[in-house]
Amino acid sequence: MRPIHTLHDFFVRTGAEAWLYHLGRRVERCELSTLAAFEDGELPWPAPWQGQARLGLVFRLGEMRDPLIWFLALPLDEQGRLVPAPRDAFLQRLLETLGRSVESVGREAGEAGEAGEAGEAGEAVENLMQDNPLAFTPSLPFQAVLHAHASRDLGLTASQHLEPVEAYLSGQQAIDWQALGLQGLADFAVRLDDEASHQLAARLPALPGEVLISLCYCLEHVAIEAPLARALRERGEAAAGAGDIEGFCACVRAVAGADSEQAGAWYDALLADAGLCGPDLLAAMAARGWRHLEDAARLPRFLERLAECEAADFMSVARDLALIPRLRLPVLMTLREATPESPIGRRLAALTR
Repeated sequence: MRPIHTLHDFFVRTGAEAWLYHLGRRVERCELSTLAAFEDGELPWPAPWQGQARLGLVFRLGEMRDPLIWFLALPLDEQGRLVPAPRDAFLQRLLETLGRSVESVGREAGEAGEAGEAGEAGEAVENLMQDNPLAFTPSLPFQAVLHAHASRDLGLTASQHLEPVEAYLSGQQAIDWQALGLQGLADFAVRLDDEASHQLAARLPALPGEVLISLCYCLEHVAIEAPLARALRERGEAAAGAGDIEGFCACVRAVAGADSEQAGAWYDALLADAGLCGPDLLAAMAARGWRHLEDAARLPRFLERLAECEAADFMSVARDLALIPRLRLPVLMTLREATPESPIGRRLAALTR
């Protein structure tokens, strides 16, 4: 076997069944080929978050019955490319740990230890993450959506929490909404089809605020059809009118999964109203709606509103957006072309004093 130099090498050379997921800006599938090109230095990470490539890796080694899950945050350089040293140190430790576990099982079990070897190796790999500097703990909604994606992608049934969520959100059964589980909401969002989407759009105006927010934290990771996007916009605008900033921003984040005709139009309307452009709204757009900022007029307007908002960390948000490959040049050009008297120019000048 050739040496293992990358995470991609590890999964391919060990014959592991692996499913990769982005866990930075939103939870979505990541192809092994993307990881390979990233680790080989051929491309920057497509969805960076706070200077890291955040990954959820679901995999089986050997005869494992239940897959293992790793949460890894790989550091990026200023151009969004891999900083290899931490990854290399992790790989070296991983291979040493696997080597020791296999040798141990071989000594104790001899030829009869094949099943034990898989279990021992799996336990060793799982324990490896406990004090791993690259490991991180995703937020509960991210964990729930990842488990929902993995269950669907592995051909497994959804959690037991899905059925009451479906009954409640379809309006077919009166259930105490406080009994609904986050995992059920995540399973619902990930398995959302056209029929359920239309039913949800009709039900959305009547949902309690707590259910709406938790549901939006899951919907922000999936594609949103036009009727549901319109219902989310209406509910979000109602929340803004009532001073419910959390509900408002939750709807903005969820609508990010819609096409540009829906999400882009709402973002344009929001950016046109300086009174609405507080730090929470701007953060919601940057975090989940970054794809809709890839627009010649919308991106400069967003950065202008960001610069005008004294409570926002202008350079932190701008720097994070500039790490996204498709936004890097437009962001840098907008900053470079800002006139000294513009909000962006004044904010940049203040940073150099």
